[in-house]
Amino acid sequence: MAIIITDECINCGACEPECPNNAIYEGGIEWAVKDGTTLKGDYILENGKTVDASAKQKPIMDDYYYIVPDKCTECVGFHEEPQCAAVCPVDCCVPDPDRVESKESLLTRKSRLHL
Repeated sequence: MAIIITDECINCGACEPECPNNAIYEGGIEWAVKDGTTLKGDYILENGKTVDASAKQKPIMDDYYYIVPDKCTECVGFHEEPQCAAVCPVDCCVPDPDRVESKESLLTRKSRLHL
């Protein structure tokens, strides 16, 4: 499952530099699939929409940090645990119960993001 940041976030920013996928953004900031990856050209998001990897997408949250689910691998293949959760001082980086994913699907996402 992807990790989400709850509205308990204090906007400290500790999580952002820890993400190996550049999946964490400050509230209100646009994101792109290519940010922090080696991707170029078209990329198919989990919802089936095809986007240019470098095209900016609308922020998911405006008021606090957020994690792009299409880029989150829960740090599988990089670390033993999600690094955002490990460094969060208020424990607001938690598993998203609406996005249960297998280790295999997270590893597949990792390989798609890091060619």
